[in-house]
Amino acid sequence: MYNNTIDQSLFYHNRPREIKNTGEGALGKDDFLKILITQLQNQDPTNPMDDREFISQMAQFSSLEQMTNMNKLLESFIESQTENKLVQNSHLIGKEIQWQPENAMSDRDLVTNVVKAIRQRDGNVSVQLDNGNWILVDQVKQISAGKKD
Repeated sequence: MYNNTIDQSLFYHNRPREIKNTGEGALGKDDFLKILITQLQNQDPTNPMDDREFISQMAQFSSLEQMTNMNKLLESFIESQTENKLVQNSHLIGKEIQWQPENAMSDRDLVTNVVKAIRQRDGNVSVQLDNGNWILVDQVKQISAGKKD
């Protein structure tokens, strides 16, 4: 036969509740604007907000928006500069370089090779030498035009 009972999870008081996070992060420009609008809506009509105070808050809002935009542009610039490491070092291909092995004691212990390729791994740029070995670009101490064939 039919069961006429109602599932307890369907009752209103048993519904999952939305958890509100508070105190996380800093206020953004949208939050600042919401606060300003709420302040204007709830001000005392007999004693409205002073014009100078309102202008000051609008100036703060404008400054906040400009700083936010500047921050986004700066992050984008930094990201593009990091991605261009490979391109920035591509001029080394075909050049003769003098480089210092990791175990070298002084700048006098330089080795000369010609660069055949460039690669980037884990944020480090390496150059492939004419002998097939790879070294970090940080080990390069001198760059010359390359050997004439």
